[in-house]
Amino acid sequence: MKHIFVVNPCAGGRDRSGDIRAALSALDADAEIYCTAGPRDATRFVASRCAEGGDETLRFYSCGGDGTLNEVVSGVMEACGGERKAEVACYPCGSGDDFVRYWQGRDFTDIGALMRGSAVPVDVMRLGDRYCVNTLNYGFEAAVCHTMANVRRKPLIGGRMSYTTGIVASLAMGRRNRCRVTVDGEVWLDGVVLLLSVANGQYAGGGYHCAPRAKNDDGLLEVMAVKPMSVARLAALIKYYKNGELLDREELRRWVSYRRGRHVVIDPLRDSYVATDGEIVPGARFDVECLPKAVNYVIPAEH
Repeated sequence: MKHIFVVNPCAGGRDRSGDIRAALSALDADAEIYCTAGPRDATRFVASRCAEGGDETLRFYSCGGDGTLNEVVSGVMEACGGERKAEVACYPCGSGDDFVRYWQGRDFTDIGALMRGSAVPVDVMRLGDRYCVNTLNYGFEAAVCHTMANVRRKPLIGGRMSYTTGIVASLAMGRRNRCRVTVDGEVWLDGVVLLLSVANGQYAGGGYHCAPRAKNDDGLLEVMAVKPMSVARLAALIKYYKNGELLDREELRRWVSYRRGRHVVIDPLRDSYVATDGEIVPGARFDVECLPKAVNYVIPAEH
């Protein structure tokens, strides 16, 4: 097996390539390190390596946040649709690192455990010519991600505080978003929403448990919509959203709609944008399909 570490030197506010190189040296591990040069470079690099052919299994380590993981997964999918012998691992060192939270108790920052780990198949979302492994968001959440992208590297309000900053900045905008949503060919929602999420993973925004019932290997997506509400009510609701309690509290049922499905179409009726794993994607219509068990994802070995 060939171990290839794909490092985003801008993730998390500092370049971790030196730390990774030192850890690999201490492990006496035979591995390659590639530092990305800019947005989408990880996708290009991974797709190129996959396309080179050969029988050796390639294990790509995404070293960054969820955006970097998105690019690495996209590279594998673009090159071979998951058919080639390629695996994706994640060494989380970004500002969000939400997809790995699905496996509570496993240490994804232990490079030795990652290299000893085994791969399990996980679902991937396809949006046109793009891919998404964790969550896709429309409305308020997407506006939050838009703000996060602008403040991520700023002191005090950036880094781990980026999501909270995004929420505060978005309270004055993006609380009423008109759309029509079709799930598995049936119109599920036609009206105005505060937010809409389509989830494969369970967490977003640096630890918000937004989709606690999601399973990333069952071939189904979790679709949740929240109705518009006052700022005061939203401020009170956020704690339940963060703790994964929105679907469990009786007093919140009038505000929340929930559905599971394989194919979701979001029609905003005008040009808009969604956030895929925190990355902003503009468009006038968003057609989301679940690709069951499309990528082999590495879980760290237990100590």
